[in-house]
Amino acid sequence: MLNDNLPPRTLELVPTADGSATLRLAELNECFHSKHGALVESRHIYIAHGLRAATPARALRVLEVGFGTGLNVLLTAEFAQQHPDIELALTTLEPFPLAWPLVERLGYGRFFSPELATGFAQLHQAPWGQPWAWLPNFTVTKLAQPLLAFAGTHQPYQVVYYDAFGPRAQPDLWEEAPFAHLRNWLAPGAILTTYCAKGEVRRRLQALGYTVERLPGPPGKRDMTRARWPGPV
Repeated sequence: MLNDNLPPRTLELVPTADGSATLRLAELNECFHSKHGALVESRHIYIAHGLRAATPARALRVLEVGFGTGLNVLLTAEFAQQHPDIELALTTLEPFPLAWPLVERLGYGRFFSPELATGFAQLHQAPWGQPWAWLPNFTVTKLAQPLLAFAGTHQPYQVVYYDAFGPRAQPDLWEEAPFAHLRNWLAPGAILTTYCAKGEVRRRLQALGYTVERLPGPPGKRDMTRARWPGPV
């Protein structure tokens, strides 16, 4: 999760319904993932309705807004391992990185292959601001910066994981400005997927030219949002 104005943090581990854990930020009373299942939620929103929806492209560039625990990146590595014919490059933004010893306590590695579990630890300890080759077909670049400071790259993105804290906790990241900024770095037809299904957020996306779908959400959540950027008019 991403927070441009994060207060001092009191973080506690919280079990979720699928056996995985998440973190709760006490100051905002906000969890990094759904209590109905951290793994199930991330797989449903970002992999099933984001990454998989962008295939059968043979090369995909992904931008994540909110690295947080790194779970979405771990799931993307799992996808890359299962699809060695697809070249994946992921850029993830997080101005307030979590320390690896805390993330390690979540125990995500036990749900994945030993190779991916080892890679997950290496991911958290890899340098920020430099591309890191996790797998032969998967490269990750971690940037310790907020979204509105992101200057993009010369190659556009086909997929966006929009995983900021919710509008109650971070209203500024759900206004028009961040979604307008994102348009500068998106390929025509790019997919933006998020757990947030608030009508006001969907309307802001539509006002900016995105095509918006309301899709069934993961367990415990009726709806989620997927938007597509058609490209400059």
